[in-house]
Amino acid sequence: MNVAAAPPLARLLDATADAVAAVREGRSLTDVLARCPAELRAGTQALSFHVLRWLGGAQAVRAMLAPKSPPPNVDALLVSALALLWPGSDPPYAEHTLVDQAVTAARQRAPAAANFVNAVLRRFVRESAALVEAARHQPVAAFNHPLWWIERVKQDWPQHWQALLLAANRHPPMVLRVNARRGTAAGYVQRLASLGFAATALDAQAVLLHKPMPVQQLPGFAEGEVSVQDLSAQRAAPLLLGSGLPPGAHVLDACAAPGGKTAHLLELDPALDLLALDSDPLRLARVQDTLNRLQLKARLQAADARDVARWWDGRPFDAILLDAPCTASGIVRRHPDVRWLRRIDDVLALSRIQAELLDALWPLLKPGGRLLYATCSIFRLEGQQQIDAFLQRHAADKPRLDPASPGHLLGLPDNASRPGSATETSGDGFFYALIHQP
Repeated sequence: MNVAAAPPLARLLDATADAVAAVREGRSLTDVLARCPAELRAGTQALSFHVLRWLGGAQAVRAMLAPKSPPPNVDALLVSALALLWPGSDPPYAEHTLVDQAVTAARQRAPAAANFVNAVLRRFVRESAALVEAARHQPVAAFNHPLWWIERVKQDWPQHWQALLLAANRHPPMVLRVNARRGTAAGYVQRLASLGFAATALDAQAVLLHKPMPVQQLPGFAEGEVSVQDLSAQRAAPLLLGSGLPPGAHVLDACAAPGGKTAHLLELDPALDLLALDSDPLRLARVQDTLNRLQLKARLQAADARDVARWWDGRPFDAILLDAPCTASGIVRRHPDVRWLRRIDDVLALSRIQAELLDALWPLLKPGGRLLYATCSIFRLEGQQQIDAFLQRHAADKPRLDPASPGHLLGLPDNASRPGSATETSGDGFFYALIHQP
């Protein structure tokens, strides 16, 4: 965003309050931002991300300072401003600037509430240390996740739960995948350096940018030389392909959108006969856009992978990638709204869908074929517990869990996202299980 042409902060705060209110009502931030005016979108996204990472604490302090809830449009602005003022969160604006512009936004949003907003924010600035300390006695305020989420992470990962919750509030790294047909990570790092951008090669194809930048500024992006993909997500294609598949192998990407893993498979083996399936035609269009940019080809079909009779032509697959729908609990640092959108019942509902997908797709493999099950989740019910149950249900088929299966990747520095990575940069939380047909 051009600083000289940046919208007034009051306008951005108003748009941010609308976005936060929408998330609190159950709407995806991605959908909300898509409808945000273009000149406000980048600034609103940055502020909304910050607010949602610190929303638990902001809501707790608002309740302490104003026990009687203000109208929703005022409350959304107030908690947004409190989150943006939160000590230790690397506030993006000086306190006096933020308070002044929040009050200006309140005058436009709800004129009668402007003095109230001013009083609450100024008191927070004066008493922030004591208020924050008091709020942190509440787990939701201390970790900025819903209580049920905190309890599940604590149950699943008793040794790491605090680190996992705190890590989810950090800014994620921007990692690139260099197209294996077009170059190497080392060569791309040199190219970036010649343009004044610092980066580190993490392995043969992965590059860590020291400072994120818009994809349009990445050299060679439009030409398909490089893509944005997290370290953990970059493990899928090499795991599925292993030491290689037969020439022209018949491969299914069962839940393909938005297409990053589909493209990675084809970059590594362009001769694959690959079917990319997704239940959402609009999301499937994004897969085609990705393939077009990278000059890759696959057959695309919109269908629910569980409804095999509707889409399968009867030809068994050599390999299947099942990147299953999940809670996305492993990628909340990239999508901070997810934690506030999910409900406790979603975990069980999604685990049922995952089991149905596994049961529907397993019989479609050729003898000796392989299926890679993946979720971007740290919840055991969507990972190891899901696979344990699958192996028990299909014990008569004698499925074999490959020892190369990484299992749960927690997204912590001591849980390497890539073997032999050059740095301790952690990938997102993921789960992978590679299963072989006998």
